[in-house]
Amino acid sequence: MGPANVKLNVDWPQFLAKHDLIWDRCPEKWEDSPYLGNGLMGAMLFKEPGKAAWHLEIYRSDVQDHRDDSHGSPGFSRARLPIGHFLLFFEGNVTGCQMRLELWNAELNGTIFTDKGQVDIKAIVHSEELAILVETKPDSGEKNCFWQWFAAEAVSPRQSYGLRHGDSTRTMASYSPNPRSLFRQEEAISLSVQPLSAGGQTATAWIEKTTDDRRLLIVSVAHSYPQEIADKDAWATVKQVAAIASESLWESHRHSWHEYYPLSFVSFSDTQLESFYWIQMYKLFSATRADRALIDNQGPWLDETPWPYATWNLNVQLSYWPLFASNRLPLAQSLWRALHSGLDSLISNVAEPYRHDSAGIPTSTALDLLAPVVVPGTVKSGFAEAGNLTWALHDCWLYYRMTMDDSYLEEVLYPLLRRSINYYLHFLYEDEEQRLHLLATSSPEYGAVMEDCNYDLSLLRWGCEALIYSCKRLGIRDELLARWGEVLEKLTEYPENDSEGFLIGRDQSYEKSHRHYSHLLMIYPLYLIHAEQPGNRERIEKSLLHWQSKPEYLEGYSCTGSASISAGLGDGDRALAYLKRLWEGFLSPTTMYRELGPVIETPLSAAQSIHDMLLQSWGNTIRVFPAVPEAWKDAAIHDMCAEGGFLVSAVRKEGVTQFVRIKSLAGEPCLLRTGISESYQVVTGSKAQIEPIGEGLIRLQLLKGEEIVFALGHGPEWTVDPCAPTAEAVNSYGLNARTRIERKHGRNPEL
Repeated sequence: MGPANVKLNVDWPQFLAKHDLIWDRCPEKWEDSPYLGNGLMGAMLFKEPGKAAWHLEIYRSDVQDHRDDSHGSPGFSRARLPIGHFLLFFEGNVTGCQMRLELWNAELNGTIFTDKGQVDIKAIVHSEELAILVETKPDSGEKNCFWQWFAAEAVSPRQSYGLRHGDSTRTMASYSPNPRSLFRQEEAISLSVQPLSAGGQTATAWIEKTTDDRRLLIVSVAHSYPQEIADKDAWATVKQVAAIASESLWESHRHSWHEYYPLSFVSFSDTQLESFYWIQMYKLFSATRADRALIDNQGPWLDETPWPYATWNLNVQLSYWPLFASNRLPLAQSLWRALHSGLDSLISNVAEPYRHDSAGIPTSTALDLLAPVVVPGTVKSGFAEAGNLTWALHDCWLYYRMTMDDSYLEEVLYPLLRRSINYYLHFLYEDEEQRLHLLATSSPEYGAVMEDCNYDLSLLRWGCEALIYSCKRLGIRDELLARWGEVLEKLTEYPENDSEGFLIGRDQSYEKSHRHYSHLLMIYPLYLIHAEQPGNRERIEKSLLHWQSKPEYLEGYSCTGSASISAGLGDGDRALAYLKRLWEGFLSPTTMYRELGPVIETPLSAAQSIHDMLLQSWGNTIRVFPAVPEAWKDAAIHDMCAEGGFLVSAVRKEGVTQFVRIKSLAGEPCLLRTGISESYQVVTGSKAQIEPIGEGLIRLQLLKGEEIVFALGHGPEWTVDPCAPTAEAVNSYGLNARTRIERKHGRNPEL
């Protein structure tokens, strides 16, 4: 047998062009506007309502307050802060626009029309440099258009939201704004410096270069704490970038993006949803990088919101999910690096008696991760979440399982997970039948406190299993090994009943509509309970249907969660039906998402739901096309990641899988379901160990770097091609004639 020969046949500029966002109407608000980012800085551009001007909003993810707050309320004390915006003033009134957000180049290009002329515009947030570049080319009728800077008031967006909406629950009477910003000019560079009451500063620097008939606005933002050096940093960046030739800047920016997209490939015969998927891949590289900001609730694009921070009981976790299967693993490093470097904060978050061996994270924090975690058993009502760090570490576990990087497991993940699970161990008690129970905590946002909360029981079980695995893998003889094993043996069963399936916790039914599926974590994403276990399909079905039977407060991620749970059942049609509910009032025309304020996690988690239909790899088993909807006759994937350190490529045509290629990056064994029902040919360049073990399951052992192809028919090569687009669904996002999304206002008043 010769070597496997699988080729990706994609013209990337052409393929992504059909997914570009297009505007032929002027956006005037956050959710309708083109957005750009480089993992730390961001920008949005839209028509300024009521003015003959175009708005350029400036963002940076780590710009936050640093006030000390004994109440641990990051929404006020350490909230992210707005920076400011530029207005491009015109001689005439704006009459329209034509704009295109090119995904391949991560570049906005277009023309703004006025009743006096027009201005061509091109904008990027540079991929490598911490700078926003906006090139304008006015015609003779608009030759006098000009930019003007407007600094924002450095006030918590939660305070602003509460005041504007008359919501006293989201204001603080004692809250005072930070000092006003100061303007100055050094050489040809302008500076707007925002001092902070608690020390430190934020600085925005800019310059406009004129060449021939074009003008280039260069903007940088820096933030420093406790030092007051942001002004020097922002000024130096603008000076450095201004010295680089414009064409070199555009070229270096594009180069990073052109390396990013081909890390994996996904295509299927639903062009509107395929476009949505690739816009999320664009959004992820805009929102974070390995050495840049953690993805919090907004990503770079902060707007007025009650939640100007990172929320750890779902938002952060969901935002990072699509990075794993899509083989965009470097971006996930921003999560584990934040947790690893923030260990001191995580330790200080738990009460003093537990700091010697424990750590935790509460519902919400700023990027410093500081805020107190509840002590289980001490709170009688409201919110008492204890397991959020463990859930965040499950994302970090997925990073490990995709890379099989044992040094990362030993040095980063294992110590964090050990402390996180230790916190639970302090609050277990044994009943008369020697069953272990957990003192009272709460399921995220349900608003009730009870013992044996399913959210925590699921995470505790998973964490003990992961720690035991880690010790075996790394050869660690941990003194707690026996205790973790005892917990797995004696921990009480998940509270459930015959009518509704899994409950919120002991003696706490699912009685009211609840957007979270935290009481179902044992089903997804932990897969501790799954459909391949005898009798568990019925339990999952019952729990899913009961959760969805109370729709009043279901939100966007209720759609994506139910879609992924359905995919785990192998029901692609139902998974797609749940997912499509997102298009029934939750999404904006740009795929952004807003409840009371903007939140980034839901569309990103929808990309993961698509992954779950195309590839699953939990329980040491790789499942190829496990839940493809009947409507997706064709599907293609290339170099998607699977647990155990595998890359998977596969093609499905007219509902039939044509071939599956598995490449091992770590030399680990696995079980495989190819989904190829007929006799297949095996093509490999190695002496792979292949053992069919019944019911379509294959035991597979490849050496590191080896690959194997299972195929219908004969080679000698196989290609992964894009699926044919549906013409009427091409470029269906932005504000254009094909956009058919009308976003409803978020309904859930919680938090």
